[in-house]
Amino acid sequence: MGDRVLRGSRLGAVSYESELATELAPRQKASYDCPRGHVFQVPFAAEAEVPALWECPRCGAPSLRTDTELPEPKKVKPARTHWDMLMERRTEADLEEVLAERLAFLRGETRKSA
Repeated sequence: MGDRVLRGSRLGAVSYESELATELAPRQKASYDCPRGHVFQVPFAAEAEVPALWECPRCGAPSLRTDTELPEPKKVKPARTHWDMLMERRTEADLEEVLAERLAFLRGETRKSA
């Protein structure tokens, strides 16, 4: 009989285990208000830190938790440009010297040795 039950089913596709004796982990629900008027709840583990912002499942807008205020934005470092990285390695006087050498080479005033 046991062989007949498994015949035709895909391995791992369906669980034949009963959920009657299963005890779920403790949970807490957090309510969120969407700026477009949607209100929804998200379940979290009881010991989890609940985030202040969550994406609305209906429209995708960032939604604020009902009992909180908007969090302070994190400070972001400005992106380093190529010029910034170059200036960490060389001074402007060095760059002027390299530019003068290259211009002289391009004008044919001096030959670069290989």
